[in-house]
Amino acid sequence: MSDRFFLDTNIFVYSFEPADQKKHRISIDLVTSGVQSGRGVISYQIIQEFFNLALRRFASPMDTTQAERYLNEVLQPLLAVHSSQALYAEALHLHGRYQLAWYDSLIVAAAIQANCDVLYSEDLQHGQRFGNTQVTNPFM
Repeated sequence: MSDRFFLDTNIFVYSFEPADQKKHRISIDLVTSGVQSGRGVISYQIIQEFFNLALRRFASPMDTTQAERYLNEVLQPLLAVHSSQALYAEALHLHGRYQLAWYDSLIVAAAIQANCDVLYSEDLQHGQRFGNTQVTNPFM
């Protein structure tokens, strides 16, 4: 067991959206733990999805200075998986085998590639296993 864990985009979004205090608190704890312990992992896709929302759709959208700071202090230290031929091949395999949506397949493939024991997401089936990686909905 690697004790590494993958954080889906929704974790980062909820850490900025205090409307649901439970999700907000849990998300902040997961992101903080991931950065401080060095065990948290994200892929390039998470950064893209997060900034797509943070720069345009947040109640108070991030400005460029805030985004750069968050990229350097939080997202970059967690970034462990980049796009690659192997990642796409694994995602295609997962898509075919489990009938996952394409972007979900990429997330699962990235968590597997990073040797994560846990994939924190509310978008996938809680408890489902993909090899050694188990999906956990932290908000249940």
